[in-house]
Amino acid sequence: MMRILLARRDLRLAMIGRTVSMTGDQALWLAMGIWAKQLTGSNAAAAMVFFFFGVPALLAPAAGLLVDRVRRRPLLIGTEALLGAVVLLLLLVHGRGQLWLIYAVTFAYGAAGMITASARSALFRVMVPDDDQLAQLNGFLQTVQEGLRLVAPILGAGLFAWLGGPAVAILDAASFAVVVAAFLAIRINEPAPQPATSHWRSQVSAGARHLWQTLDLRRMSVAMAVALLVIGFSQTAVFAVVDQGLHRLPSFVGVLEAAIGAGAVGGGLTAARAIRRLGEPRVLALGLIAIAVGVLPMVVPALPVVLGGLLVVGAGLPWALVALFTALQRHTPLHLQGRVYSAVDLLVSPPQTVSIAVGAALSAVLDFRILVVAITVVVLASGSWLLSRRPEPAVISDAVRTQIPA
Repeated sequence: MMRILLARRDLRLAMIGRTVSMTGDQALWLAMGIWAKQLTGSNAAAAMVFFFFGVPALLAPAAGLLVDRVRRRPLLIGTEALLGAVVLLLLLVHGRGQLWLIYAVTFAYGAAGMITASARSALFRVMVPDDDQLAQLNGFLQTVQEGLRLVAPILGAGLFAWLGGPAVAILDAASFAVVVAAFLAIRINEPAPQPATSHWRSQVSAGARHLWQTLDLRRMSVAMAVALLVIGFSQTAVFAVVDQGLHRLPSFVGVLEAAIGAGAVGGGLTAARAIRRLGEPRVLALGLIAIAVGVLPMVVPALPVVLGGLLVVGAGLPWALVALFTALQRHTPLHLQGRVYSAVDLLVSPPQTVSIAVGAALSAVLDFRILVVAITVVVLASGSWLLSRRPEPAVISDAVRTQIPA
């Protein structure tokens, strides 16, 4: 089926641009964490990079409304071009005194991501109206994204060690130029946005109402949100695992990220097939359970054991993410795609952001192994709860849909 999708010029261009962009993103994200660690010597300072990336999730409702009020392709082009320019501000970082600039760029990255992720999801739904092909596309993109962990983090960490953070920033800025060129070359007849028919407060909340009225989508989002309340602890714990558990340099985090990517290749390739057989809720539940089981070996101070566990984590990630966002795309009308995506993002991202901050604080007083065990217990409970629920049709009735304004 992917051969059919790749044969379509516009979709092929979009996926090429997205792949190049993800390579730059993943190289830079890890490098900025290492950069903060190098400047301060603090695991908490490194973890705060990921905290500032997550904070803009609070702006998700406004971003979703913007996505539903304009054409998605021009919005993507403008946002990606602007962010590519912002990343170059990292060239001004020369010492600990500019740590705030790393955080500021990370915040901008997260804010732009609220727009681009929602707009891409909506645009792909227009480009791929077939449900089975949509799951296949999401699985492929997730495979690519997580599979890039095999090379992008090592590339970013290696380039950082060789030439420093500015070189990684230049690489990422170049990747934005590629994705902008790809979307400029796409020719797609995107439907015009529907005009607003209600008060702006009702427009902003329309995505949340749709999410609440769609039972399986609501359950899946809640299960993911609960899991992310502790998964964010891993952003601090991974640096402690490398430093205190494995006694390696901070840049070795790239090797652990690559292990997750290796596991994700298998998970992404099988996610669409699993969804066809089991349905999105069960696939999300099983993905969370795999993450919980795979995180626990991080308490063992042995590299083969840690890497084996992270392979399992990597396999679970695509199942969880592909299931959640395929369900979102399939069961949401086109005029609400941006706002529903943002509603889900608002529900699941703040818990992760809070858990990153809490994990950074707890790392100063608790052994990292306690944080790892907490991740395992909560994520396992969340996945098991969702697996025990009886799946119900997630498509809301036309009568209900007509109550949700444009």
